[in-house]
Formats: sequence, C-alpha cells, structure tokens
Amino acid sequence: DLTLIKNQSINIMRNPIDIETIDSFCKKTNTDKHVRSARNATFRNDLLEVAMDWDQYKSIDHSFSDVISGEMPTTNQKSSGRCWGFAGLNLFRIYLGRKYNLKNFQFSQSYFMFWDKIEKSNYFLESIIETANKDWNSRLMMHLLSNPIQDGGQWDMWVNLINKYGVVPQSEMPESHSSSNSMRMNRLITRKLRENAIILRSAIHECASASDLQKQKTDMLGDIYKMLTIHLGTPPNSFDWQTRDKKKKFIRFKDMTPTSFYKDHVGLKLDEYVCLINCPMSDKEYNKVYTVDYLGNVAEGNPIRYLNVESQMMKDAAIRSLKKDEPVWFGCDVSKHFHRDLGVMDMDLFDYDSFYDLRFGMDKAARLEYGDSQMTHAMLFTGVDLNANNEPTKWRVENSWGNKGGDKGYHIMTDKWFDEYNYEVVVHKSCLPAELLELFLKEDAIHLDPWDPMGALAR
Repeated sequence: DLTLIKNQSINIMRNPIDIETIDSFCKKTNTDKHVRSARNATFRNDLLEVAMDWDQYKSIDHSFSDVISGEMPTTNQKSSGRCWGFAGLNLFRIYLGRKYNLKNFQFSQSYFMFWDKIEKSNYFLESIIETANKDWNSRLMMHLLSNPIQDGGQWDMWVNLINKYGVVPQSEMPESHSSSNSMRMNRLITRKLRENAIILRSAIHECASASDLQKQKTDMLGDIYKMLTIHLGTPPNSFDWQTRDKKKKFIRFKDMTPTSFYKDHVGLKLDEYVCLINCPMSDKEYNKVYTVDYLGNVAEGNPIRYLNVESQMMKDAAIRSLKKDEPVWFGCDVSKHFHRDLGVMDMDLFDYDSFYDLRFGMDKAARLEYGDSQMTHAMLFTGVDLNANNEPTKWRVENSWGNKGGDKGYHIMTDKWFDEYNYEVVVHKSCLPAELLELFLKEDAIHLDPWDPMGALAR
C-alpha cells in the first residue's frame, strides 16, 4: 500500500540520533588503534599522500608503445572551464603542426570562448521564449537559469562553433585576465541574462508579437556582445599569420579569415567524426543513440548526438585512431583516483579501503545514478601502451593544465581507470565497425533530460 509506505517513510525520518548511540560511536572509534593511526596521519597531511599505495607508485612509467607524431608543449586553461575547447584546439594544432613542421603553436582560446558565450546567450534566450508557459520555479526553468553561459561544452557544440566561426592564432586574440579567470565575467553576464529572462517572459505573457520579442532579444545580445568585448577583446575578421618552422624556414600567409584559416590550413572534416559514450545506467541501452534536451550553443547547429557502447568498444575505436596517428578527444571524471602532481589516473594508486578500514563498493552505473560521478573534463589521448597480446595497459593523455604535472603536462590513465571513469571518445568514422556507424548516422536519438549526467561536461 503506497500510503502505508509513505507513512512509514515519514516515521523513519522523524527518528533522531540519540545521545546513547553517539556515545557508542565515540567509544568504539576511540578504542580503535587503526582510527588513531589514520587520524594522526591525515591531521597535517593530504589524504592523497597518506592513502597512496607505494607499490603502485613505483610502477608509474611514462613510456608507451604507441604515441602519435606531432605532440607539442601543453597548454593551460588556468581558472576557467574551457577544457573541451582547449582539447579541440590542441587536436587541431597537431594537424597544423605536421603540415608546416611547427615546434609549437597555439590557437586563440579567447576567440572560441567569445563566440561560444554569444551563442550560448542566444541559445538561453531562445530557450526562455520556448518555455514561457512553464512556472518560474519548475525544474526545467531552474535548470535553464542555473548557469546559462557556463564555460563547459560538448563535442557537437565545438563542431558547431568551428563550422560557423573558424579559428585564429593566439597572437590575433591573446588571453585576457577574464578568459583565464572567468568567474566574475560569467557571474555578471549571467545576472544580465536572468534579468533578460524576466523581461522576455513578461512580454510573452502580455502577448508581445514574435517580431517584437526578436527585436528585444537582439538588443539584449548587443549588451552581451559589449560585455564580452570589455572582458575578452574584439574578435578579428581578417589577419595575416607568419612563423618559422623547426628548420627556421619562414612562413607567411596574408589576408586570411578565421574560417579560411580553419578550412585551408587545418582542414579536418568534422562531420566525419563520431561521438561514443559508455553509460551503463539502467535507463540507457547500448547501441542506441542519445541526445540531451536544452543542451547546446549554436541554435541552428547540430544537436548533441551520442552512440552508447560498451567500454571495450570505445577502447577499440580509440586504439584504431591512435594507430592511424590520429589523436582522440575524450571526456571523463578527472577528479577521481587522480594525483595531479604525478599526473596519474589509477584505480589502484590510492588504497582508501585499507586506510578507512571500509569498503567503497559502487560500480560505474551506481556512481552515475547517485551523483558520485559525471563527466567533468575533456582532454586528448595521444598514445597507448599495448602489451604482448595487443591489449591496452595505460593511455597517454594531453591535459590543458600547464606543464607542471606528470610528464611536462602529459598524464597517464591506466586501462582500469578508463573502464571506471572515462565516459566519451570522439573518433573518425573509419575507426568504427560499419554496423555501429550506420546506427550512429541513421537511428533516431532518444531524448535525455537536460540534467542527465551525460550532459554534465557542458555544465
């Protein structure tokens, strides 16, 4: 009986922790020598250091059987959430560097950030108009209002930006304080957008015409453009680019646009790439295509599109790509079982079970379903270490947090960590079996809620 269950739940929730129970906790804990030892160890030391398995630490090795050509010094997104764009630009520069034999190069991260925030602002205001019939405190409205121009993004959002705006060298639009430290800029633009949402919803409730709404929205976007210009500068429409290659040969190109620079000098056909995810949650099936509602930036661009596959299939596709000398963009939960200074993602590096004398038992699906994990960071695979049986043991990762951690900013991801906390890879369509490619291209996408964990990287 549902009523009985509800009443029982209410009664359970009314039961407090009594003092006798707390006393028993205290007595048991204070007489436990293991607790005392662990407490003394952590009192003035970081948990990651005292819980580290030093036998596993000794096995850290930054050599790999297969590494792509054209690696460059790592980049640094600093105090911003632009990892997805940094990973995309880092992928592009490998191909540009090979083409012109460059030792180092960076595309402008501020340039993509500027247009991403303009497009996200428009996407948000369009969503506000579309959902004007919803109560202001509905879950959907609270979600839309929570973070309308967040720094994060997904692969398809990246493709939409590049196809529309192209890329420029970093010298044409260098980093600013706000691009590298985006919190205050985001906070003020978000405040303005929420105010705009009130105005648009009021206008709709007063039966404003569609043309009047679009005029108001255009004026609002003009304000956002002005704010972004103050923080990031003005995006260039045309430019010249010159540099020297590894052999000191001088190179110069004149009168380029951002789109011509991308098409003529990078040249990747982004519509030929496929986004795979591994999501074992109970409400999702393998070999099905998914999208996330109200997740995007360019309103007229392609929607988010994922093909859900088993982890082994993601690995196979990534290995095929690396074997073809092609880096792999991926999304993971970087905060788990990760030592930043060592640059190691390893399920066995920290022995939390022994340290706490407890067992942490959630599997990948449970961690997603109960909020313990989600996609938080995008990076590049640039190598893999294959054993004698051609099986991966670890992966080489190019991060965008500077050159201080790991091997000058390049990290290690063990294959076991890949299974547990890697959620997404992007590969060329040639790296997929024909039947999976057909599914990705032709199957109708199943719609996920805007707050689904598979949309977290963009939030």
